[in-house]
Amino acid sequence: MRHFFQSHWKAILAIILAILLAVLTVETAPAFDAPPLSARLRAHVEAIASTEHNVANPGALERSARHIESALAGYGYQPRRQEYEAGGQKVRNIEVSVANVEPGAKPERIFIIGAHYDSAIGAPGANDNGSGTAAVLELARLLKTMQPSRGTELKFVFFVNEEPPWFMGEEMGSLRHARELKRLGHQVAGALILETVGWYSDAPNSQKLPPGLEDKYPSTGNFIAFVGTLESSALVRQSLAAFRAHSDFPAQGLAAPAHVMGVTLSDHTSYNRQGYPALMITDTAFLRYPYYHTAEDTPDKLDYESMARVVTGLARTINALAGAVRT
Repeated sequence: MRHFFQSHWKAILAIILAILLAVLTVETAPAFDAPPLSARLRAHVEAIASTEHNVANPGALERSARHIESALAGYGYQPRRQEYEAGGQKVRNIEVSVANVEPGAKPERIFIIGAHYDSAIGAPGANDNGSGTAAVLELARLLKTMQPSRGTELKFVFFVNEEPPWFMGEEMGSLRHARELKRLGHQVAGALILETVGWYSDAPNSQKLPPGLEDKYPSTGNFIAFVGTLESSALVRQSLAAFRAHSDFPAQGLAAPAHVMGVTLSDHTSYNRQGYPALMITDTAFLRYPYYHTAEDTPDKLDYESMARVVTGLARTINALAGAVRT
């Protein structure tokens, strides 16, 4: 054996060096960099809201829905559909959930995290509401492994038919969803609806305000707002407090009578109508965004870095409201 090593020491040394080099290469190779949250959000908005997508444009609406379902499946969910007909077209809400509920048992409480994915007539809908849809998709990804408190279910829901002519009508997707929960006797602890969350500005006087509120809120449109009716004031307070505790992104809250401009203009109203507490999380839409419901509401307009900060704060907020470990 000694003679063997003496005769072949160069070959043996070469093999050892090759093995060491391979190990070092594996250990020092840079890890694959996952896309940052801002890039993920932009990719969703571009896939969902680069063109007008609604019942009047069923092919584009279907492509948006399929992107949502494909993304959710890629995160490990099994998307569920709530299908119905509207305007002669088959449309659907899409839902996935994370739960800490005994098999076969009804949840003691449900939290809804939702956004509508259709666009207004004549608008691609990047901010309204590709931004909200993208945010809920990423919240579903970030919270996939979340452990809700015992008896709690967290539903991520993507609504069809929020925009006119469906708003507040029988074919509004969120109304269909809320009514089904009520019919089944479910208890909704809170519905948090994301509605236009992609536009922010540090320019002076970039924020308009409803009449009577001009001296109560900032005139610079760089904040995210938690908005609800008086009946949902407790949820507004809790959600805003949790967001501020877990994010340094500017945030404001408003609980006001339903007649105040903008307070009821989203899917949260469908849950209010069933007696459930609900709020809208928004950049305030037409009170700030110059391209609201126009052909110029395109993906290039949005502030994805700010959106990412909002989504990160909301993930922590939701965990504080519904998670097993209160923070």
